[in-house]
Parts: sequence; structure tokens; C-alpha cells
Amino acid sequence: MATILGNIQQVRARIAKACDGAKRPVQSVTLLCVSKTFGDEAVREAHAAGESAFGENYVQEGVDKIAALADLRASLEWHLIGPLQSNKTRVVAEQFDWVHTVDRLKIAQRLSEQRPAGLPPLQVCLQVNISGEASKSGLAPAEVAEVAHAVAALPRLRLRGLMAIPEPAGDLAAQRVPHRALRELLEQLRASGLALDTLSMGMSADLEAAILEGATLVRVGSAIFGTR
Repeated sequence: MATILGNIQQVRARIAKACDGAKRPVQSVTLLCVSKTFGDEAVREAHAAGESAFGENYVQEGVDKIAALADLRASLEWHLIGPLQSNKTRVVAEQFDWVHTVDRLKIAQRLSEQRPAGLPPLQVCLQVNISGEASKSGLAPAEVAEVAHAVAALPRLRLRGLMAIPEPAGDLAAQRVPHRALRELLEQLRASGLALDTLSMGMSADLEAAILEGATLVRVGSAIFGTR
């Protein structure tokens, strides 16, 4: 039976191979272990295997897990990677380290106002609906520049970059297309004066394509913890 440790080793080997193909240092890609629907013991096991960054899709589940793993808080980094509604921003601002799914200025403003002064700035990414799917959250690419400059000016936040969940595609070449579009969007923002360093893109099925197009953070769940 596969273990979380063994799965992590396999995922890290995939990341290393993709980085080699992209002629990038493996240290340039952060592995975010997506622990949604798996209990705190699974997180403990992954942490024991050397992982420190964990992603949660659901606010309350993440908050409960953060509390259950309070003894490891100093060595864990918690990322919200699921939808964030206005009525949940306070607890997220108080509990999480990163939010990848800022999809409108109002959410960023609330996070900024509600981030406790005693904590480091909340690290945020703008979610982009890069494939233009009606079912997906995120800013349209044409909206990103205006929102990015407004978010970058907010106190208690640090805008790090962009996040996307592209439409699934069958082969590597097709998978690379939306990831390339997100990278080009980030490059445009950098050229406009924003100091951004994060492309949160790529999951279990397409992390190779994402890394080839510049992903700095890949969000991997099922390949580590198993099917849900």
C-alpha cells in the first residue's frame, strides 16, 4: 500500500524531472500539499516526511485543522486555495498565511482591514479565470492589472502573484497553453512596476506543463494523499 512518504517522494521526483527539462533549479518550485478532506494525522505524516506548506479549500475545515495542529504551527504554512466569501474573511485573515483566491478588490480590502497587526503581512495571489470557464471563479485577464495595482497598495497584505486552475487538457502541449498565458500576464504586471514572484499553477495531473511554463508553486493533493 502506498504511503504518504512514498507518494511525496514520487511527486518530488516528477518536480525535479520537470525542472530539469525546463532548465530551472528544483528549489524554484514549492510543493503545496493539498490536504482538503484528509484529517490532521495525514498532515502530520506529510510534515514528518519533510513538508511544511499545506493547502485547504474550505475555510472551516482549514481552521479546524490549524487548531488541531497547533503544536506544529511554527513549522507549518497554511494556504487557502478555495473560494473565499466576504463573511469568512476575518477568520482567514487571522488564521492563514496565504490566500490564493482573491478574485475581487472587496475581498482584498476586507483581508487587509482584518489582518491582525501582530502578524506578518498576509501573502495573497489574484485568481485568474485563465480559460474563461463560466463555472470557474477568478478575474478575467483584462481585469487583472487594475485590481493588482489596487491590491498591491493595501496595508497588511503582500501581493505575490497570480493563481489559476486551467481547464483540463489531454496532452502536454495543450496543458501548457493556459499556463503560458498566466505567465505572460504576470510578466506584464512586472513590467508595469509590480514586484511579483509567484505563479500558483499546476496540480497532480498537469504539474509538468505548469513547471515548464514557470510555475513557482504547484498544488498537489491526490498524488500525495490519494483519491478523495
